[in-house]
Amino acid sequence: MERLRCVLKTCRRIPVSALLAAVGILIAFLSTLGCFVRAPGLSMSTAEGDTLISVDYEVFGKVQGVFFRKYTQAEGKKLGLVGWVQNTDQGTVQGQLQGPTSKVRHMQEWLETRGSPKSHIDRASFNNEKVISKLDYSDFQIVK
Repeated sequence: MERLRCVLKTCRRIPVSALLAAVGILIAFLSTLGCFVRAPGLSMSTAEGDTLISVDYEVFGKVQGVFFRKYTQAEGKKLGLVGWVQNTDQGTVQGQLQGPTSKVRHMQEWLETRGSPKSHIDRASFNNEKVISKLDYSDFQIVK
């Protein structure tokens, strides 16, 4: 316990700017070793050890005229995903999701079970899932 007090007293004498610089150097060093560190709010998958994937989707049911695309875009952005969403001539909604696997899985569940408040989802299909090395999009867009 005495040793801990000594360490804490020492830290109090070190300027905050020096501590922050040391943390920055440590992060840079760890990243060169392949240990990625993620700042809060960033959605880089490599920081989470989560593979980037891309998947196409189509949602069937009462999904047009109920703000489904707008809610899909908002949910995708909230999860840090990129991709697109559009209405089809067949009365469905289709699109593509890209991002860390865990976030894409969360979005797939949302597309299958929740959607917009006034929608009624019969089913959702997911196709062409593949691992990607980088994102093809920079945002989540509504395609008209």
